[in-house]
Amino acid sequence: MFARSFLKLATNATKLNNFSYSIHVATRFASSGRLYTKKHEWVTVDGKIGTVGVSDFAQEALGDVVYVEVPEVGATIEKGNVVGIIESVKAASDVYSPISGQIKEVNEALFESPNIINKSPYSEGWLYKIELASEDELKDLMDETTYEKYKTEEAH
Repeated sequence: MFARSFLKLATNATKLNNFSYSIHVATRFASSGRLYTKKHEWVTVDGKIGTVGVSDFAQEALGDVVYVEVPEVGATIEKGNVVGIIESVKAASDVYSPISGQIKEVNEALFESPNIINKSPYSEGWLYKIELASEDELKDLMDETTYEKYKTEEAH
């Protein structure tokens, strides 16, 4: 009787562990895939191409964006260097590259409507696409959970 009860308990514990693991894996892959800098830029990577923008936190701090300057297609840039500027009715802010590489595309829609950054910083408001020089640079960036924690700590 004891052995049968123990076996049932062990089986249920295994099922619970598998269920918890499944939730952990699903939650991890449900995240945005964005990586962040301490200067509030983000990057998503698809193959060797990174798409770069500024976070919702940054666009809120800036206010209504009225002008955007981004690097030219073909330019080679280094991680951490100033590569552009965003001006708003409240302030101007430098844009720092989260990764090194060569610019492959810029979001030309921003030249006509820079406020796209305010409306959609994570999809339509991206700044440029860059071919990564080294995937190793990505490990220095924060995932979404770490970035949220960083913003909270920075506010205090």
